[in-house]
Amino acid sequence: MPAKVQGAKTLDTEGLRRLLTARPDATVLIDVLPAPPRPPRLANGTLWLPTPHQSLPAANWLPNVGYGRLSDALEHYFRSNLERLTDADKHRAVVIFCQADCWMSWNAARRAAAYGYSSVYWYPDGTTGWVGAGHPLEPNQPVAMD
Repeated sequence: MPAKVQGAKTLDTEGLRRLLTARPDATVLIDVLPAPPRPPRLANGTLWLPTPHQSLPAANWLPNVGYGRLSDALEHYFRSNLERLTDADKHRAVVIFCQADCWMSWNAARRAAAYGYSSVYWYPDGTTGWVGAGHPLEPNQPVAMD
């Protein structure tokens, strides 16, 4: 895995902790852990949401937006949620993470920078590093698609 994302700053756990302490209300946390696939036994039209997973407190779970290629629906989902979460401020701090050594976070951080966001942070240690440093996680539900 590369050590950097073009257009983003790389954070270690202490760097993320400092950023959240200095700018708690101005930092958007985005967890891009993939969602488990819909069980095939469910009938079409049946509402299904993945079970909650543990993430950083106050994180927004946008599953599947870190794949190498996105469908038009996922592209729209990622762009519209970035806009909503940042109040359309492309200079607002956006921290993108997954689990340690997860390509999804690298891809999503690169994508956010390509969308014109200028304060993108990549946290490659993700939830693994956060817990390893003794910080808590909390249950998180995915942000619903439109």
